[in-house]
Amino acid sequence: MNLLVKGITIVDPSSEFNGKTCDIRVEKGIIVAIDKSLSPLKSESVFEAQGALLSPGFFDLNCFIGDPGLETKEDLKTGTAAASAGGFTGIAVMPNTKPVVQSKAEVEYILNRSKGNVVDVYPIGAISKDVEGKELAELFDMKQAGAVAFADAGKALADDGFMSRALQYALGFDGLLFAHPENRSIAGKAQVNESKNNVLLGMKGVPALAEEMQIARDIFLATYHKAPIHISNISTAGAVALIKRAKKDGVKITCDVAAHQLVFTEELLNDFDSNYKVKPPLRSKADNKALIAGLKDGTIDAVSSQHRPHEIEFKNVEFEIAAYGIIAWQTVLPLLLQAGLDPNLIVDKLSVGPRKVLRLAVPHIHVGNEANFTVFHPTKEWKFDASSNQSKSANSPLLNTVLKGKVELVYNNSQYRIY
Repeated sequence: MNLLVKGITIVDPSSEFNGKTCDIRVEKGIIVAIDKSLSPLKSESVFEAQGALLSPGFFDLNCFIGDPGLETKEDLKTGTAAASAGGFTGIAVMPNTKPVVQSKAEVEYILNRSKGNVVDVYPIGAISKDVEGKELAELFDMKQAGAVAFADAGKALADDGFMSRALQYALGFDGLLFAHPENRSIAGKAQVNESKNNVLLGMKGVPALAEEMQIARDIFLATYHKAPIHISNISTAGAVALIKRAKKDGVKITCDVAAHQLVFTEELLNDFDSNYKVKPPLRSKADNKALIAGLKDGTIDAVSSQHRPHEIEFKNVEFEIAAYGIIAWQTVLPLLLQAGLDPNLIVDKLSVGPRKVLRLAVPHIHVGNEANFTVFHPTKEWKFDASSNQSKSANSPLLNTVLKGKVELVYNNSQYRIY
């Protein structure tokens, strides 16, 4: 599909046009011209940027789609629609479906089902069979079939020896493990942050210690094996400090943070709204500040959506029995802008960083490259409601609110969507 984008400001540190306002012509999926003024051709559609920015397509390395087996939460059609509306042209999906993505058959199913979409879908395979932490899944076969990483999808591997063996095995074929930072024996059955605020609410809390002990263990194991490791969903100031130190010590460690952890705090739980129930739990304002600082100084490599859709019966219940998670693709950009991140940092953590973690090529804005980009307006307001929500589920505390920061267009795989 041929397209001319007029008057767009490019945000791509690896492009010679970074920071410049230009016109971009795309023909048959290839960027064929970038110049100050290009005249429209009869064979192309024209998009007037009007103050918008263009960057390499956003990429999400931590999200969930229910296909296969849990399509009532989200299927590949609705999931990729929601992702593209949020500016994502690539997503890496967690394996905790039914059946679990734990062999090449499930990996190939996801790849085949998602072919030809404006959003590239990359399967993440399970580390352990049925994500039970007892027996290794078919890691090598999944890697050969196209899995980009391995995770037990929000479950920490409690057995130190098992985690050690998994790291050692994955190292043999250049596999990457995603570790969930929670020491379950410390966290227990608590569902919120440990703090004075939540004690007053009568709820047991998950201490920051539970997250930081698990990260420390995984740093020790990765150091011992000289193996790469990725820590998913960090949420505490202590976690940032541990990973910063490990990087300085030469450990092959990367990490991501969910966008909501930069803005939401535990005080939002005062009304027991289950749409704020996430894992790890919402923390303090001090943790928010430390996470934002970690993004700015390079400690945190990427921002993820942690998109977790649920049917209404899993959320519209008492807080203690409600499921964890929120739908998040369409609200990532507004939350990052609300957190005070500038467009250059947003692009680094949403477009460049996630792909570097997974060792995927970054689609830079150069003449001759395949077109894979996102157009977004940092100040334009829009309402997130039933009509604009592209997800099959509706479990978001931001539903029916006006948000600032709008994705206007995505282009990938020779097709585009305008919003």
